[in-house]
Amino acid sequence: MQALPFLSAPLLSTPLLSTPLLLTRLLAAPLQGARRLPTRASSLILRSTVVELAVLAGHLLLYPTGISQERPVPRPVPHPAAGPLDEHPDEHPAPEAMQPAPGTPSLLPTEGRAHPPVLLLHGFIDNRSVFLLLRRSLHRHGWRHVEALNYSPLTCDLRKAAELLNRHVEEVCARTGHRRVDIVGHSLGGLIARYYVQRLGGDARVRVVVTLGTPHSGTRIAPLMSAHPIVRQMRPDSEVLAELSRPAPNCRTQFVAFWSEEDQVMVPATTARIDHPDLLAYNVHVAGVGHLALPVNGTVAAGIREALASAETTEGATDVISVA
Repeated sequence: MQALPFLSAPLLSTPLLSTPLLLTRLLAAPLQGARRLPTRASSLILRSTVVELAVLAGHLLLYPTGISQERPVPRPVPHPAAGPLDEHPDEHPAPEAMQPAPGTPSLLPTEGRAHPPVLLLHGFIDNRSVFLLLRRSLHRHGWRHVEALNYSPLTCDLRKAAELLNRHVEEVCARTGHRRVDIVGHSLGGLIARYYVQRLGGDARVRVVVTLGTPHSGTRIAPLMSAHPIVRQMRPDSEVLAELSRPAPNCRTQFVAFWSEEDQVMVPATTARIDHPDLLAYNVHVAGVGHLALPVNGTVAAGIREALASAETTEGATDVISVA
């Protein structure tokens, strides 16, 4: 199987999430790591912790900008003086008379020629502001349809969030004319996307799911936070994770899971890998990048673009790629 050519040398950018418990863990991580790890490993933990704190501070400033739901870009109305559609396909869709008959797929000129729409799904107690840098990176490199979906921090059931994602995907497909989309999910967002694909038939609509620090096998961090139902669903022994471990024959979606040993929220760190015999999944190891920095790191962004651009269509076993 051909390896995906990811870049190296993690880059520092800006921000993400917040809880006092997580902050305490971040501050304690370098001291714990230094006592039990070799010098190089402990220096990675120290560096990633400093970056995590900077990311946390920056995201606290950006958080208010992402509280409201994103307004979807309306489907453009044909202009009577529009030029050739091939020049600017997003600006000049087919005239109404050229639209297919009711009951047949409605396609914009971008279908089959442009990248599929990318939906960004944030993590627990977060919002779409975390993807500010990633969406800019995607826009700069040719992705025209990039949208972020907010789900309520009061959501108590991952399954309900997956149903909301289902409705949003259908709306995006209807609005853009694309039959399938790609999804990038951070932390809990990746688990919601996976549940939608595996348990709600989302593999018919989703071409690639990229997960960033997602507890695919469950995380044991912060036992006291288990009072929240959705946190309990991210535990290794939860019913949701048991559902995801069931057979998923003929799943058409490709998965790319980014994980890091410096991720202090994934306990153990390898829980962010996907290990399922029925899924076409690539596990991408990123060195020196903490949980909060995954959506804003330049190397990870390059890896996401590469994964979306070179999505495999053949079936195969899990491949392991290391980003040094």
